[in-house]
Amino acid sequence: MLGWSINLFRVFGIRLAVHVSFVLLLAYYGWQGWQEHGSRGMIWSTGFILLFFTCVILHELGHALTARRYGVQVPRILLLPIGGMAEFDRIPRRPRAEMLITIAGPLVNFALVAALAPFVWREMLGLAAFRDYSATAIATNLGWANLVMGLFNLLPVFPMDGGRIFRALLACRLPYLRATWWAVAIGRALALGLAALAVFHFENLLVGALFVFIFLAAGMEYEMVRRKEQEAAYWAEIAKRIAAQSGQDPESPPPLVFHGRN
Repeated sequence: MLGWSINLFRVFGIRLAVHVSFVLLLAYYGWQGWQEHGSRGMIWSTGFILLFFTCVILHELGHALTARRYGVQVPRILLLPIGGMAEFDRIPRRPRAEMLITIAGPLVNFALVAALAPFVWREMLGLAAFRDYSATAIATNLGWANLVMGLFNLLPVFPMDGGRIFRALLACRLPYLRATWWAVAIGRALALGLAALAVFHFENLLVGALFVFIFLAAGMEYEMVRRKEQEAAYWAEIAKRIAAQSGQDPESPPPLVFHGRN
């Protein structure tokens, strides 16, 4: 499913792509705007969604560019109707590295709020009114959207940013797989609770479905981490057996072999 995407262009050498379902999101908001205010509403609605997802891209670039500082390759950022996803070739096992990579995304959103606030703080606090389809309205809505995006991502629901930060904190004291298990278990419980709250109290099926998706994604990521741990343990055991058979210290590096004449 994630392969059904359209490549756009590169940003800092990272391929930006959109899932084909993103077109449906634009069509929905364009239709909604048309229903409310005709062609002007359609342009405003689709334009705002594009600006909002520009902020999503900046959020993901916060993750990606910080990850690069730790040698992590980020081949692609994929935009989905439910948000963005930076695809890493690996997740650093060092808690500090994972924490800094993770927190970089929400910090970008808070930085955008800080940049917009001097111009629209009165509107954001409800102390002044603004007209629809104005630059002030767009800036105000973007300010609130970034504030919500930053805070929402900090919820301790794995594999969201807050859940990854929680896993990194646990990994300071626990083995990585065990820390992941606890982060997933607590995150899945919270995801189910928030899904039920969204559906039965706020009657918001979309948000409820989002938390169900997060619940499923947490389980898939735990299985991926578990498989990698098993593979690492298997190859470590093979290396020990080979070292034992050759009489080599298993902790020492293998000897260098040079071919050809020196």
